Amino acid sequence: MLSHQSRMRRGEEFEEAIKRGKRAGRPTLVVHFTVSGEEPPLVGFVVSKAVGGAVTRNKVKRRLRHLMRDRLDRLPRGSLLVVRANPPAASARFEHLAAELDSALDRLLRRRESSTGGHR
Repeated sequence: MLSHQSRMRRGEEFEEAIKRGKRAGRPTLVVHFTVSGEEPPLVGFVVSKAVGGAVTRNKVKRRLRHLMRDRLDRLPRGSLLVVRANPPAASARFEHLAAELDSALDRLLRRRESSTGGHR
């Protein structure tokens, strides 16, 4: 699972990533990303009741945490990343969820590199 030090917990961090960050959407999820500061990257998850009941929501969160653990090293220092699950995430296969997360992350990181001239 994703380490406790890497998990976003404060509402202000979620708000900053969602309101000030860039967004990339896929059918099963939406990723919000911003960089502020030099702290280690933080990742938060939003899985609403629209995704399903408590058991389904927790399953989706566990899958997303597991997927982000292997992708955390791709994020620059100071990153705030929020992964919001859409209702199709409940029935998506693990491999499909991974591919859509990679696609969204790639798009956001490419945008960031092009806007900063390739500097992290």
